[in-house]
Parts: sequence; structure tokens; C-alpha cells
Amino acid sequence: MNDNNIRLRSLILLLASLTAMTPLAIDAYLPAMPEMSAFFNVSIHDTELSLSLFLAGFAIGQIIGGPFSDHFGRRAATGSGISLFCLGTLGIIFSPSMEWVWAWRIVEAFGGGLAVVNSAAVIRDLSKGQESARHLSNMAVIMMLAPLLAPLIGMLLLHLSGWRLIFDFLLVYGLLIGSTLFFKMPETRLKTEHRPSALRRYKMVLSHRCAVGFIFCQCFALGGMFAFITGSPSVYMGYFGISETVYPFLFGANVIAMMLFNRLNLRLLQRHRPQHILKVGQAGQLTAAVLLLAYIGLSQTPSLLVVIPLVIIYIGIMGLIVSNATSSTVEYFPTNSATATALLGAGGFATGAISGSLVGMLGDGTPWPMTLVMFICALLAPALRCLLHYRQETP
Repeated sequence: MNDNNIRLRSLILLLASLTAMTPLAIDAYLPAMPEMSAFFNVSIHDTELSLSLFLAGFAIGQIIGGPFSDHFGRRAATGSGISLFCLGTLGIIFSPSMEWVWAWRIVEAFGGGLAVVNSAAVIRDLSKGQESARHLSNMAVIMMLAPLLAPLIGMLLLHLSGWRLIFDFLLVYGLLIGSTLFFKMPETRLKTEHRPSALRRYKMVLSHRCAVGFIFCQCFALGGMFAFITGSPSVYMGYFGISETVYPFLFGANVIAMMLFNRLNLRLLQRHRPQHILKVGQAGQLTAAVLLLAYIGLSQTPSLLVVIPLVIIYIGIMGLIVSNATSSTVEYFPTNSATATALLGAGGFATGAISGSLVGMLGDGTPWPMTLVMFICALLAPALRCLLHYRQETP
């Protein structure tokens, strides 16, 4: 293996670690939600709102971070974002009320979005096409260790010293990643004489029908996933009576499935184009959503033994969708990749915030709201892709 390959693999590992900040910040405190509710004397739904606010703040951070990165460079955007992430995390640790947690959670998320938007952009700077899809899929395999381990880490830290220790961990992680990237990450932005404004950059992406079709694929895939993430604590621990000790293992099973599907994706990319694999993944996810919704709707006493495998398939197939949707989108924008990535991420997390809020608003103590929103997302993604790609030439 030559030096260039070694450096590229090291960079992918660093970018995966950067991207992992998001699932760590989302998933690590899920087991602590009941304790946080009791500590601040608020309802569990008020605590769940902090997740939706994080997703909204993360989306805004990416919207601003994309053009910022394309204009000023990947290093400047990454450093600024990680600094804000650490500041917001520090604010949460010393928050006197849930309202302060909400406010600092937005700051934390904004910084995370500003930083993380650079990961896929750097990959696009260095590669394209199927090679880009392979790099993104490899990065996703490494990155998915974070949501696999995050609830387990959260549960351990919760038992050791309470919910604040979880955010102490996030602060230390952010500082370590930031300092490492400062010394190791090169500037990869493709320099051009013409630098359009942020609005013009977004117009370039949003006016491309095929790209928007792929963006919707990722948006609603993430929307379905965040519907599960938001609803799973109350469904698994509330409705089915699973303990906070067992919950992280059930949650982690979904991440293992995503990792396996990602490995499958890498093999399929040797013979098939990313767009073809994406279509197969969407068909499989919609099938799982239909079966899950039908089972919950028809069964008076649904069994966890049926619900869990269907959820695992639904979430696992994300491994065939996200990296292929990302590579298919940024392929159109070699000098505007961070802006395209920003729309992918911001749209996905905004959809996740909406779907998570819907799950909370429709919450009736049963799995029905969660499964209904998951189904709607799985249906809209391929429907909008087909509509926007109709009579269009796609790669």
C-alpha cells in the first residue's frame, strides 16, 4: 500500500470520527431522558423536544456551513463548527433549567452542522462517481460504530455519575477531534476564480431536478430513521416495558444491521451503479414499512418479537440508501460540493425534526404514531424521486 492510500485511509477515519459527533450527540443521552425529566421536573415530552431542537439547529448549521466551506475552505468551517459544538456542550453541562438545555442544545447542534458538512465535501474533492460512493460507504461503516456504542456509553455514564457526565464525554470528544483535525486535515477545496454568493450556490443545486430527487431520497430516509429514534424510548421502554439497560442493545441491533448493509453496498458497487442500488434499497425499506404498519394496525397486542425484526430491516437498509444518495447528488457539483452536501444534511435533519415532532404530537402511548410516520417517509422518498426524475437523464 503506497503513502497516498495510507493518507487517504487515515483521512477517511478522521472524517468518520468527525461525522460521528452527530450520532453521539443524539443517541448517547437517549437512556438519560427519564432522569433528565426528573432532574428538571419536566415531562418526558419536554425532554424529547431537545432532540427535535438539536435536529433543527443541526440543519441550520449545515445550511450556513455549506456555502461558508465552499467560500472560505474546509478547515475554517470545520474549526469554527467544532468550537461552537464544544461551547454549546459546555453550556448544557451548567444549564439550570430545561429551557437553558434547549438553548445550548441549538448552539451545540449549529456547530456540529457547520463542522460535519465538510466530511462528504472533502470526499467529493478527492474522488468522484463509484469511487466516491465507495469512500462514503467505507466512512459510514466506521461512523456507525458511534450510534452502536452511543446508547451503551450513555447508559454506563448515566449509572456512573448521572446525565451530566454524558455531556462531559461529548465535550472531551469534540476537543480531541478538533485538535486532531487541526493538525491532520488538509485543505481540499477546489479553488476557482469565480465565487458565487451563498444564495446563488443554493439556486444552482435546487434548480437541478435530478439532484433534488436524490436529496429527497436522503431527506425522507433520515426522516424515517429519526421517527424511530424519537419514538423508540417511549415505545420500547414505555409500551413494551423494556428496561433502560436492555434498550441500548435493541437500539444497537439496528446499527449492526446498517453496518452489514453497508458492507453489502460496497460489494454491490463493484458491479452496479449507486443509483440502481439506491432504488433497490428504497423498495426494501417501503416493504418493511408496509408490513410493520399493517402488523401494528391489525394486532390488538403486538409482539416485540415481530416489531424488532421489521424495524431492524427498515433501519438497516439505510446502508443501501444514504451513501448512494449522497454520492449521486454531489456528483453534479464538483466546485459546489459542500453546498450540495449542506442541502442533503440540512434537508435530512429538518425532515427528521419534523417527523420526530409528529411522533411526539401524535404520541398516544402505542407504537402506532412511530410506525405511521416511518411508513409515510418510506413512501414519499421513492415517489418524489420518480416524479423529479421523470424524463430526465440520470447517471
